[in-house]
Amino acid sequence: MMERKLYRVMAFILIIIGFSACEKNVTVEIPESEPKIVVEGYVIAGEKPYVILSRTLPFFGTVNINSVVNQTITGALVTVSDGIITDTLEQFPGIGLYISDLITGESGKTYTLRVEAEGKVLSSSTFLPQPVALDSVWWKVNGNRDSLGFAWAHLTDPDTLGNYYRWFAQRINRYTFGLEEGKIKDSIFIAPNGSVFEDKFINGKSFDFAYQRGQVPNSNKADDFNDEKFFFKIGDTIVVRFCTIDRSHFDFWRTVETQVGSNGNPFASVAPVSSNIEGGLGIWGGYACTFDTIIAR
Repeated sequence: MMERKLYRVMAFILIIIGFSACEKNVTVEIPESEPKIVVEGYVIAGEKPYVILSRTLPFFGTVNINSVVNQTITGALVTVSDGIITDTLEQFPGIGLYISDLITGESGKTYTLRVEAEGKVLSSSTFLPQPVALDSVWWKVNGNRDSLGFAWAHLTDPDTLGNYYRWFAQRINRYTFGLEEGKIKDSIFIAPNGSVFEDKFINGKSFDFAYQRGQVPNSNKADDFNDEKFFFKIGDTIVVRFCTIDRSHFDFWRTVETQVGSNGNPFASVAPVSSNIEGGLGIWGGYACTFDTIIAR
């Protein structure tokens, strides 16, 4: 469990670096603003809530793994409540990662977050919906490619308007050759760009949909650069994590992914990324997930 949390922290750092690496050259002079506290926190059904605290980086500042780690916030007081239990989260030594010990995520509950850090108070709440399972999942070759394709699924959306979804996938088989030989292909679940959708136009309907393979920003793996980029390959074992989320959580990722798709850098975009954090920036979100496995063959 702790190892997965640390993987997520490293993925968060890589995402920030990846966003900044895509920054375009501009000639507009933007005044430096006071750093703000950024929250990235989640409560996942069946797991302990956790929160990552950091500060915003200067618009034109140098962005690398050291600068991002140096912006994480330690020594904060972070509490989470499920309406019955209020737990003070324990900080993981040396970095701004805080993990609950007493609370486990449960669908149907609302979770309230409070952060006291650097003289500021931040707060948020998120609702953990009921999970919605996929009817079936499969892999299919894309076009005339004989061994590369996308992950497909069939979903029946409940006949109640207001369902929001997010898709993740992880290849758990190992590389059989090259520099990565023997290593598991994906160490964490990865969400591709466009990973969230809602049922505004599909309420109560049954339909097929597909997703390409996502990447961790700044990946140096060969299959993130060659013809296999964005594709799952025959022989892959793919675990799909399909999650329901609430509206504010959906809005956050929708605006992040829109900015990534249009500008490549949501943290440097003039258009703001949606946030549900009072007194700061970021996201406090819940995930209720189901899991399925695809063997690409």
